[in-house]
Amino acid sequence: MDNPTMARLLAETADLLEIDGGDRFRILSYRRAAEAAEQTTVDLMAASAETARLLEIPGIGKSMATNLQAIAATGTLPLRDELLAKYGAGLLELLKLPGMGPKTVALFWSAAQIASIDQLAEAIETGRLAGLPRMGEKQLEKLRKGIEDYRRSAGRFRIDEAQEAAERLEIYLLALPGIERVTPAGSLRRGRETAGDLDLLVTGPACAPEHTAAAVEYVAAYPGIHDIIAKGENKVSFHLSSGMQVDVRLLPAASYGAALQYFTGSKAHNVSLRQRALKMGYTLSEWALARLDDGSSVAAATEEEIYGALGMDWMSAELRENLGEIEAAAHHALPRLIEQADLRGDVHMHTHATDGRNSIREMAEAGLAAGYRYIAITDHSKNLAMTNGLDETRALEHMERIREVNREMEGRIRVFTGIEVDILADGALDLDDEVLAQMDVVIASVHSHFQQGREEMTARVLRAIENPYVRILGHPTGRLLLRREPFALDLGAVLRRAAELGVAMEHNAAPERLDLNDRDMRLAKELGCKIVIDTDSHDARHLGKMSYGVRQLRRAWLGPEDVLNTRGPEEFLAALRARPPLAKNAPFSVQA
Repeated sequence: MDNPTMARLLAETADLLEIDGGDRFRILSYRRAAEAAEQTTVDLMAASAETARLLEIPGIGKSMATNLQAIAATGTLPLRDELLAKYGAGLLELLKLPGMGPKTVALFWSAAQIASIDQLAEAIETGRLAGLPRMGEKQLEKLRKGIEDYRRSAGRFRIDEAQEAAERLEIYLLALPGIERVTPAGSLRRGRETAGDLDLLVTGPACAPEHTAAAVEYVAAYPGIHDIIAKGENKVSFHLSSGMQVDVRLLPAASYGAALQYFTGSKAHNVSLRQRALKMGYTLSEWALARLDDGSSVAAATEEEIYGALGMDWMSAELRENLGEIEAAAHHALPRLIEQADLRGDVHMHTHATDGRNSIREMAEAGLAAGYRYIAITDHSKNLAMTNGLDETRALEHMERIREVNREMEGRIRVFTGIEVDILADGALDLDDEVLAQMDVVIASVHSHFQQGREEMTARVLRAIENPYVRILGHPTGRLLLRREPFALDLGAVLRRAAELGVAMEHNAAPERLDLNDRDMRLAKELGCKIVIDTDSHDARHLGKMSYGVRQLRRAWLGPEDVLNTRGPEEFLAALRARPPLAKNAPFSVQA
């Protein structure tokens, strides 16, 4: 039972309470607790043993602490179970339909005992919703379409998929004379690892009221559209062939900043910002920051003007999750976040010696082209037979080829020797220590036996990082976004021990992984754990995917000083865990 799961149970209880007509303050307390559980770096399972630890978390009161303890003890929440028994689990699925909230679900239940998407679809087709408030033919058609869309494209999309879709649309939109700027908003701009839809804000002369009709038609003619959801005076909503929903908004330059702030979110950030505005005598909307007394605009054209008028510094979009950024901006205490230009090297990549596409030399040239001062070649070890992993003899031969390429590069870029060694089911490593001792960079990773229990997996990983030659723990939770959940692991225990040992945690920037996630990196920083970012590239072109990982570092509030490979080559090696000396008569010894 991890923090996100506990948060989900609390949020679902809030929704079910609202459907049941519960007290609004009670509903709000569940929603606040769900948000707190989602964002805190405290391990709620561990903290549940001590009520006082739970009460230290903002948003968690005595009753919510009791609820969290119940979840930790039983894996469920009695009130949620009671409400599900009354209404059925299908109500939670109904809430996933576009535009469907607890009040509408409650209406359907009270009027027609509808408790699932299938029942709703049947009720629409048989006319059972006729006569209900706000249920005219136009609204019923929207519901039909929403059900169809949900069934066809339920789910989210990885950040790279959303980014690539946005870039293709940007090229198309900028080809229309009079469109000057196209900016992604929403989850993508905040750098979230996945996005449910794509918001694009567009401005320029073509977005003036007298020209928007033509611009709307141009947007609607985009060749990648699967179907049009809605087409208005200044907005077009559609699905791409992938199923991704896109909302394109055509905006006047005068209100572009207000719209960008509003549609970037997050919802929690915007709620807090609007509350601050109200206390200062303003109202904040997607159109402008305006005075409450006379409605006159104070700021609208740029985000910087809006935040400035509210007595705050402008903040990067990645920070806007209501995790203290508003207070920091008001006190001019925002951190200096890491940027991709701060990175000096990429230290996890594979070559055609195992499952990569390129040679050592080609990866070195790609690193040089990316502006790096060093790379590390870290091919797989023998346990991953499907990747042609290296045994001890091949690993030593490969190390010599790496050193040869390093000499050939003549100081233009440093090429470190390395390996991604497998953590076996019992926590042992699948290469001899005498070989690992000769590598500059040893990354230990779990690639098998993902179904082990939490205690067994934790003991396995802890044993692996005790090995004195392990310098980095690779993709620590083993997740594959939207494909495989993280394996069961007491991450807090692993991070604490890694901090003691000097073992760095990898943030794997491959967009299918992005592991550790932003919340876990905040916890790693709090525990004093070193962090390394790399791409895990299997192709020279993959080095360009570092940007996806950098955005997660920024979401975790990390600066250049928090990430080891912002340092030069010698400083980077010195910052890694110190290696014990190699025994004089060790087998496999070809140490340079």
